[in-house]
Amino acid sequence: MNISLPAELKAFVEAQVATGQFANVSDYMRDVIRERQQAVERLRALIEEGEASGDSPYTIDEIIARAREQFESPAA
Repeated sequence: MNISLPAELKAFVEAQVATGQFANVSDYMRDVIRERQQAVERLRALIEEGEASGDSPYTIDEIIARAREQFESPAA
């Protein structure tokens, strides 16, 4: 299989390989694909968990306010 990348992406991939973390471009691309698959699986699991949990007792405004509070408060 061959893929074509714009020059900017090709340079980025080559730079990742040059760090020594990957043996070659194919190794890097396999890693990227595996990571994406894992992310999709995690998202699907979270969606299923959310759907199974039922309706929230909170309004959307309350949910947003709580999220902002968590984001803005310093980690303990």
